[in-house]
Amino acid sequence: MSPLFNEPVLTHSATEVLAAAGVSVPVAGPIPLLVDPPHPIVRDGKDEPLVLLDHPRIMNLENYHRAGWCHALPGCRLRESVAERLGRVANSLPARWGLAVFDGWRPHALQVELHSAAYADPCLPPGFFAEPDERSSTPSPHLTGGSVDLTLSLDEIPLAPGTGFDDLTPRAYTRALEDEPGANRDIRRLLYHAMVAEGFVVFDGEWWHFEYGTRRWSAITGRPPKFGSAINTEN
Repeated sequence: MSPLFNEPVLTHSATEVLAAAGVSVPVAGPIPLLVDPPHPIVRDGKDEPLVLLDHPRIMNLENYHRAGWCHALPGCRLRESVAERLGRVANSLPARWGLAVFDGWRPHALQVELHSAAYADPCLPPGFFAEPDERSSTPSPHLTGGSVDLTLSLDEIPLAPGTGFDDLTPRAYTRALEDEPGANRDIRRLLYHAMVAEGFVVFDGEWWHFEYGTRRWSAITGRPPKFGSAINTEN
């Protein structure tokens, strides 16, 4: 099974970029065994606004918008506290390193589009792509504004550590490369530990997908969820 969605902003082979730049990946520990537990019901979501992500060390790749998906918007929107945490992640990285964001808050209509396209493949098992759900009690992760898809960048070049974005093969699992020493594994480790240090959790099926304040975050951390579904109030 190959990646479903063509990338308008292509990520680049991590191994090739690192070799050309003459740098190595900072050392980070192994990614622990991950469990994606059942998600609790959101009882109350805090009224925290969505903001446009704007940070000098974070690239907005706008993948879905640039690819022409009907309901995709330009820019990246996240809950205010999530954007602030992401900025701290970027600032924590060594010189020349940064973040490149594929997607953040996602309107319900876009989630429907993407889910329908993914499951046009009858061989795709359940759980690889979140069910569209706009109910305040069980919103899909990206509808909350607490979920972000991203990778590391080096010298403003987005990196693809082993797979590109929205690859729906087993190699996209966060720990899929733990037994394959090399730059791809090390970049996944660096991204994972940098994000976890700021309170994010990762979806074990996608190395690029991190959450804060969502139902998955709540189930993993044991803390009450912070966010229900978010509404974009821009005119």
